[in-house]
Amino acid sequence: MSKLVILNLGTGDLHKGFPDVTVQLGLTNDPRAMEFRGSLPAAPEISQLYRNWQTLYSALYQYYGWSVRLEIEDTDITNFSEVEFNNLCQQLSSRINIWLHSDQFRKIDQKLRTQLNPNEEICFIIATYDNLLRRLPWHLWNFFEDYPNAEVALSPLEPQRLNKIYTKEKKVKILAIFGNHKGIDISKDKYLLESLSNQAKISFLVEPQLKELSNELWGKGWDILFFAGHSSSQERGVLQINQTTTITLDKLKHGLKKAIKSGLHLAIFNSCDGLGLAEALEDLHIPQVIVMREPVPDVVAQEFLKHFLTEFSSGQSLYSALHEARKRLEGIEDEYPCATWLPVICQNPLSAPMTWHLHRKMITTKSILVILLTSLLATSLIMGVRYWGYLQTSELQAFDHFMQLRSQLVTEQPDQRILIITIDEADIQYQINKGMQMRWSLSDQALAQLLDKLNKYQPRSIGLDIYRDGVVDPKLATRFKEDNRLFFVCKVATTDDDGDSDGIPPPDGVSSKRLSFSDFVADDQDIARRQLLDLTPLPTSLCPTEYAFNLQLALDYLDKEGKRSFGTKEGDLQIGNVVFQQLKKHTSGYQKVDTSGYQILLNYRSLPSVEKIAQQVSLKDVLNEKISLESVQSLKDRIVLIGLSAPTNTNDYWKTPFSSNAKLEQKQIPGVFVQAQMLSQILSAVLDRRPLLWWWSGWMEFLWIWGWSLVGGITAWYYSKPLHLGLAVVVILLTLFGLCFGVFTLAGWVPLIPSILALLATQVVVVLWFRHYRVAKRKQLNSQL
Repeated sequence: MSKLVILNLGTGDLHKGFPDVTVQLGLTNDPRAMEFRGSLPAAPEISQLYRNWQTLYSALYQYYGWSVRLEIEDTDITNFSEVEFNNLCQQLSSRINIWLHSDQFRKIDQKLRTQLNPNEEICFIIATYDNLLRRLPWHLWNFFEDYPNAEVALSPLEPQRLNKIYTKEKKVKILAIFGNHKGIDISKDKYLLESLSNQAKISFLVEPQLKELSNELWGKGWDILFFAGHSSSQERGVLQINQTTTITLDKLKHGLKKAIKSGLHLAIFNSCDGLGLAEALEDLHIPQVIVMREPVPDVVAQEFLKHFLTEFSSGQSLYSALHEARKRLEGIEDEYPCATWLPVICQNPLSAPMTWHLHRKMITTKSILVILLTSLLATSLIMGVRYWGYLQTSELQAFDHFMQLRSQLVTEQPDQRILIITIDEADIQYQINKGMQMRWSLSDQALAQLLDKLNKYQPRSIGLDIYRDGVVDPKLATRFKEDNRLFFVCKVATTDDDGDSDGIPPPDGVSSKRLSFSDFVADDQDIARRQLLDLTPLPTSLCPTEYAFNLQLALDYLDKEGKRSFGTKEGDLQIGNVVFQQLKKHTSGYQKVDTSGYQILLNYRSLPSVEKIAQQVSLKDVLNEKISLESVQSLKDRIVLIGLSAPTNTNDYWKTPFSSNAKLEQKQIPGVFVQAQMLSQILSAVLDRRPLLWWWSGWMEFLWIWGWSLVGGITAWYYSKPLHLGLAVVVILLTLFGLCFGVFTLAGWVPLIPSILALLATQVVVVLWFRHYRVAKRKQLNSQL
């Protein structure tokens, strides 16, 4: 968006000076607009120099016999010198700069330079009613040498806003009027407009009658009014609409008002001496008018129109297109001096400059094909890269981020069905101080006492998440065999060279129904995101069980609740009415992972900490009976987990999806708390209908990613300006993130990272393609013109 500068010269003139000059930076009705005040001295010599220049300029086209779009009378000048004319141009330029560098105006100049960026597009409006000031070549002010993207426009002192009725046409609508062309060639103008027929709807009127022209103006929704032929600024602007009819714009006043109200944005008079025409249209509050200040040779008019239409129709702003077209006339000034002085735009500062694509952008078949093919290829490429596991790390990181964010926004309660008895450093030291024989973190004596004390709690199940291999106290061994509430763990054989390749055996004599493995499956960096429910142990394994510790405890608890487990036809585990969907090798963010055994995703509870999954008491407090009777009664019928919470002599410490967020979780947590999370997931899914994590099929994910890829392509097509495109991308990415996270709060894991990559990749390709297409189209148009 260009900057707007309005230089209001007030009611003064060059003979008396300008005592009240104001400069506004920004829109006139914008409360944020900056305003500077100053004055300008009288400069009557500029008035005389310009009139001398105007006389010599008129003699110039007579001397060379140019075809000029104005019927003129012969001048009295018989001796004409190009050197004299060039010297006069230099004098006029010099006097204008001296005048604008006066002390009274210098403060305004300096303040403008502190607020404007030399690289930005600037619409510099001169607001005045003085006809001579409107004719001056303001672009000669050396201010514009330092601001090369600034273009001068003219406006009245008191512009008014006009409410318009906009049409819904997809193409720009142009009413092209070709008036009396005696002595000039306007066929090139017609050809130039016809070359835009695929981008605009153009209606041609050739030497129309007044009634015909009036009827067309009353038509619906013209965007641009174009005129080529003879014109002048006499009587506030006259047009020769045919060889016998010359009219002022007052004859078309009501039709023009109707056209402007219906959406007419721009009038282009590619004819001579059009400032009078612009003044008449300004009274009707038209947004923009482009005219020639003085008589214009045919070649200059045609060259200007060619370059202007090329730039404007290719997406350049109105001011940028006019600026470029005017500067391009410099190449013919050796034959047509001062050609760059002629084009000028008259702007209503209360109206935004017109853009070529006024209405909804028209999408062509070629654009559709480009977007479809690009999005399809980008999606296929992203899915291929994903299939081979190259996106797995980033997708799992996104999964962790969602899990952390959910725990901050959604708070669940701890699972009241579980009690965790922890053994920390103080508990180990307590056993040592009591003279107990320590071979594990939990001695036989302490375990025997603990089981006796737990009878008061009347637990439904007791899970010992500590290995008990080796010789056990005979009384304790008998209890292990006979107490059906007790569940034990062992470690299955592995192929890793970790010192326990054959596994760790369970206690002797324990029933296989109360025996389970404690092994986890973890991703890179030992992060536990998956839950292993069962596996087939190796023949050499010292731990022969097939079921996980958390699953055995859950099945025992649920069996007493009347919830039976069985396998579905598809081979999935079902408990009650709940099916536990098994992870496959290619499941959502997991695309290249070992899924041996029966694995599901672990849906952690949303808690301040993973360790807050259930109520906890220490071993020492239980043994010393420091738990109140009321608390003991409230702990009835729970599943009791006994596990180590101290880091001594154990490798059972794990990272979780929360480990990267120090505010939520320590870097690693003891395995007994992860077991509690897994146990709680099964119980809550079956008894509380708490959702398990789910995901889409491969085809659904492909369609989802392709959909966002299409959104990226359409956005790149629709927004041509980098700033607008950038803002749109930010909004779309936030929307995508919000949707993915919203689904995640409902336990769904849908692709985020692949969707972002497909969207951005498609956008980049489409932007580059359309940029190449516009450049090629511009070159093609130039060659045609």
